[in-house]
Amino acid sequence: MGYVAVKGGANAINNSVLMYKNRRLVDGEDIEVEKIKTNMRPLINQVMSEASFYDRDTAAFAIKQAEGNMEEAVFLMRAHRSTLPRLYYSTITDTREMFVERRVSASFKDIPGGQILGASPDFTHRLLDDALKEVADGPSQEIDYKEIPFNYDLNKLPKVIDYLEKEGLFIREPENNDEPDDITKKTIEFPSTRSQRLQGLTRGQTGAVTSLGYAEIRGYGIASHPNIGECRVGQQPVCVDFEDGYGEYFIGDYEMTEIDGFMPDLDEDQDEDMHIKIGYGLVFGQNETKAIAMSVLDYSLEHPKNGVATSDDEFVLYHIDSVESTGFISHLKLPHYVTFQSKLDRMRQGRESK
Repeated sequence: MGYVAVKGGANAINNSVLMYKNRRLVDGEDIEVEKIKTNMRPLINQVMSEASFYDRDTAAFAIKQAEGNMEEAVFLMRAHRSTLPRLYYSTITDTREMFVERRVSASFKDIPGGQILGASPDFTHRLLDDALKEVADGPSQEIDYKEIPFNYDLNKLPKVIDYLEKEGLFIREPENNDEPDDITKKTIEFPSTRSQRLQGLTRGQTGAVTSLGYAEIRGYGIASHPNIGECRVGQQPVCVDFEDGYGEYFIGDYEMTEIDGFMPDLDEDQDEDMHIKIGYGLVFGQNETKAIAMSVLDYSLEHPKNGVATSDDEFVLYHIDSVESTGFISHLKLPHYVTFQSKLDRMRQGRESK
């Protein structure tokens, strides 16, 4: 598709940009980046995930500049990320080493290590809280931590799938130690590899991933109700190896959400012994809905069905990318004078030839 650049109206364009930058200051006070960082955690988590750039300060800054527009903030984050040098790669991380802050299972009431509810809106009434109209100086009340015996290390909590594996209900797939593909350095090629699919899903627009995951469950795919075997939210340690003979160096940790979704076994005959299959979801920050939907789509793409849109990796991965989809839709309002006039000319010529 070709476009012709149109130049003109520079003064009008400059004024438009100035109006946009000053708009947030017309009716009120400017908001501090630190306040965005403190009060808009879910939004920051979504922006970091879709930008594949874990930096809460930069995400808050991007949200301020974008006036809360998620798609614009993600675009700004990705653009900034592309200017940064890549100094090193982390070593392989093991989520079993996560410091768990929240851990629940919808499949078992009792799990090794217990259910850890953590901070979640799941147990709140979805009603507006009038108390939030006033600015609070601190927590409204102290949290009541009861002394409950706990015999597990939060850095090494067992996984629910280990329990199923011991019973022979889950068969672990052979490890694939091939170097993963990085879609931020090389364009996805189809059919895609699983590392490309997982990276594309975790970078996907939250609403799009959720919508396609929902469509998959409703009947446009597996048409089955998956069960969440384990949902983990916590701090994942990151290490790098400088290859100086001293081993790994711990450089910090980041918040993440991990989902093990138990899916129906569609590959085996019903008369044979069936096993639990896993759909996997992992995203930056606490964003459980997206991670669950990601696990559903991961399973759909890993076990494709003919004629199902959510089993088509090109359909899914291209259309959930927020920058790709938002950028193309948004560009439609920019000048297309030449191409549209060309269409009108063909229409007029066709009418005159009749």
